[in-house]
Amino acid sequence: MTRPAQQQNSTEVESFDQRLERLEKIVTELEQGRIGLELAIERYQEGAALLRSCRGTLECFRKRIEELQENGALRAFEGDPDAQARP
Repeated sequence: MTRPAQQQNSTEVESFDQRLERLEKIVTELEQGRIGLELAIERYQEGAALLRSCRGTLECFRKRIEELQENGALRAFEGDPDAQARP
C-alpha cells in the first residue's frame, strides 16, 4: 500500500533542469506583464523559491566538483580558460 505514496514522492521531485525551465517561464510571464497582480505575486513567490532551490543545487554541485578536484579525479584540460592556476 505504500507504493503509490512512494511513486507520488518520486514524481514530485523535479530535476534541476525542470526547475530552471519553470523559473524561466515564470520570468517570461512576469516580464510580459499580462497577468493580474495577485497571480503575479504568486508567480514571484514561486520563482523566488525555485531560485533558492536552484542555487542550493548548484552549490552542492560546486562542492562535489571541488572534492573531485582535490582527490585528483578531475583536472582541467590544457588550454581551459576557466582553469585557475594552483600553487
